[in-house]
Amino acid sequence: MQQTNRLGTLTREELAEIDIKHYLHPTTPPKAHYLSGPSTIFSEGKGIYLKDVEGQERIDGVSMLWNVNLGYGNEELAEAAKHQMVKLAYSSSFSGQSNEPAILLAQKVASLAPGDLNVCFFTSGGSESNDTAFKLARFYWKIKGKPERTKIISLEQSFHGVTVGATSATGIEGFQNFTTSNAPNFLKAIAHALNAERGDKSDPNYARSIRGVIEAEGADTIAAVIVEPIQGAGGVRFPPEGYLQAVRKLCDEHGILMIADEVICGFGRTGKMFGVDNWDVVPDLLCVAKGISSGYAHLGAVIMREHIREAFILSDEMMFHGFTYSGHPMACAVGLKTLEILERDNIVENSRLRGEELLKGLKYLESNHKHVTQVRGLGLLAGIELLKDPETGVPFDPSEHAAAKYTDLCMDLGLQLRYFDWKGTNTVALAPPLIITKTQVEDIINRMSDALKAFEKQI
Repeated sequence: MQQTNRLGTLTREELAEIDIKHYLHPTTPPKAHYLSGPSTIFSEGKGIYLKDVEGQERIDGVSMLWNVNLGYGNEELAEAAKHQMVKLAYSSSFSGQSNEPAILLAQKVASLAPGDLNVCFFTSGGSESNDTAFKLARFYWKIKGKPERTKIISLEQSFHGVTVGATSATGIEGFQNFTTSNAPNFLKAIAHALNAERGDKSDPNYARSIRGVIEAEGADTIAAVIVEPIQGAGGVRFPPEGYLQAVRKLCDEHGILMIADEVICGFGRTGKMFGVDNWDVVPDLLCVAKGISSGYAHLGAVIMREHIREAFILSDEMMFHGFTYSGHPMACAVGLKTLEILERDNIVENSRLRGEELLKGLKYLESNHKHVTQVRGLGLLAGIELLKDPETGVPFDPSEHAAAKYTDLCMDLGLQLRYFDWKGTNTVALAPPLIITKTQVEDIINRMSDALKAFEKQI
């Protein structure tokens, strides 16, 4: 039977029944969803607040998936999308064709990116951006007469996406194990082994470090190393000071391309325009998505340095790579407006200032609640750990699902956060929209404190 558009007319129960029957959810246990239905059905959002179909409001403390940087209900972004869809809804970028929003967005991104990262290849999102970077790196070496340089080194606990190549680079076991076959020539190194990357062979992790893997495999087989400036889904893991510089130096030493996955960190999240700006590092390829459109449109990009593009244009070989929505005019128009707002309204500076207040508040929680430890943050990207006894380092038993319980309690108090429990850790992540105010930061801390009081009674 043909269904008409019934948006806004169905009850939660009716929507849940349809959802269970027809909607296979990403990154969700299918059986649990089939038995219990959707945990939340959102209906609207405004600023940093979300509302579900039952009218319950909550603060979005993680920008949904680290991406709604300008918050919900931004009429300027909606108007930019509408105007472009009416004017030119779609055009292809294949065969040298182009469109005005894509051209201007590429120019704008180049003006913001560090160093000589001046050329953009547009994608629909983060997984596509990282997959593209891997292919471009291999294409680069093929053109340079070194087709044997195919291997990509990534880090344990990294997350780079869910396409085949991006999954193969991802260092989180669950994503690796989901598929019965990963792509070849992807290697893993232990994350953040600073001394080993600097050449200290006495480091117990030397063999597992990027440097150790390069030596074992042979530098002439390595195309690129990919790193997140700050690991997001791996548990909001910060590198030790000097680490990114050491990786950049190591790549230069062996003539290996460095890829920075800035899908989360890019466009103000860390209090600077790009995450690498915090360490004055310029990668050869920089992958972005999420914040480039504040989640209002499917958009990503790979930004490359001049020497990468130069190799491509000196070759007569066709680049057989591209997506239907590469340079999508509506998405690029939204991206242009997003970057305009970021600069006009000093959003990156707000991220830095509010991030300092957020970190101060989290340290207050650490001082006043016995299970909170390992507080860290940069801009509006932060995390805490929950331990049974922080003084002795005793963790919660995995069966207690401590971080999940805590974030559920936060949800009951109208605050949406994310948790990660990889390898027995209990990490709680925070990444609120970059438009957040000082008062709203204080509200988040107060709600977290109330949730911790309830958690302490339950655990």
